[in-house]
Amino acid sequence: MDWIDVVRTKTAEELESLVREILIAAGADQDGAAEVAEHLVLSNLSGVDSHGIWHVEGYLKAVQAGEILATAKPSVLKETPSSALISGNWTFGQVTANFGMEVAIEKAASQNVAVVGLVQTHHIGRLGHFVEVAAREGMIAMVWTGGYSEEEPATMPYGGRDRVLHTNPVAMAFPGDQESAMMFDFATTVASGVKVVNAHRRNQDVPPGWIVDKNGSPTTKPSDFFEGGGHIPFGGHKGYAVMMAGEYLGRIVTGADDYVEAGRGGPINRHQGVTMMVMKADLFRPLADFTREADEMERRVRAVPPAPGFDEVLAPGDLEERTRIARRRDGIPIADDVWQSLIDAADRVNVKREKA
Repeated sequence: MDWIDVVRTKTAEELESLVREILIAAGADQDGAAEVAEHLVLSNLSGVDSHGIWHVEGYLKAVQAGEILATAKPSVLKETPSSALISGNWTFGQVTANFGMEVAIEKAASQNVAVVGLVQTHHIGRLGHFVEVAAREGMIAMVWTGGYSEEEPATMPYGGRDRVLHTNPVAMAFPGDQESAMMFDFATTVASGVKVVNAHRRNQDVPPGWIVDKNGSPTTKPSDFFEGGGHIPFGGHKGYAVMMAGEYLGRIVTGADDYVEAGRGGPINRHQGVTMMVMKADLFRPLADFTREADEMERRVRAVPPAPGFDEVLAPGDLEERTRIARRRDGIPIADDVWQSLIDAADRVNVKREKA
């Protein structure tokens, strides 16, 4: 077995403790470190390893470079009864996004619908977490993002061969009753940027259809991406349109460019704009009626006979929920190189932990 495929398993509690200690040693306060650690480990628990503890080393470097102000707190810049524009004041993105979703839920509870924008914040992590929080409160939620391409474009537009956009992820969630929330969270590119970075670092090819080279031709070599190639939108022109919607609803609606500060946020997140939209699921009918039919819809799609090559039909969000159950029971598998990056981060701030 190649060393990059070697994995170990750790409990969520073990990982949260280590990540929290690293962040506190790097200058974060107790509350901020706990929020970020919980979020990253929950991403691993959910099977979204690209948004989990892999990011600790990068966050640490960002704190040390002044791109993240580790003890800063979000604040409200503009507000109406049903909306708010929030500055993260360049703190950890998860701290800002948690605060933003709390504000959105509170406003939607009294106004039926709420829209919250986020600016001046770092990488916010797995978007699915925030919409799941709203769904647990009986809310429908969506998160749109943009602005990542202003300094470091990474994606070719449909039909183009020059980078101009980025991965612009989007997430939505709808509450259920007996069934789990129907949730999806994905980059509007075929694959997330982290997956291409990891393949390049591990000297592995990526699957066909993920990226193109500098001429816009399909390639499976991650090196081609870093030599002028780029991501491509999922679903051809349809995914490209969704990607553009993210740019409008993220960066342009929030006016994120107006809040850029040199040296803050890092080149990818400095222009980041995030828009959270939340509405009561019982806006037009009793919640019990909504969740009953939502549950029925999930059961209906799961009852469809699987096509050749598939074992079953899943509803969006099923895979994350099942993975959380399994990993809480069996532990979180961690690739050898990801574990080493975490240990390196711990060593850099003198947090002593096992090497194995």
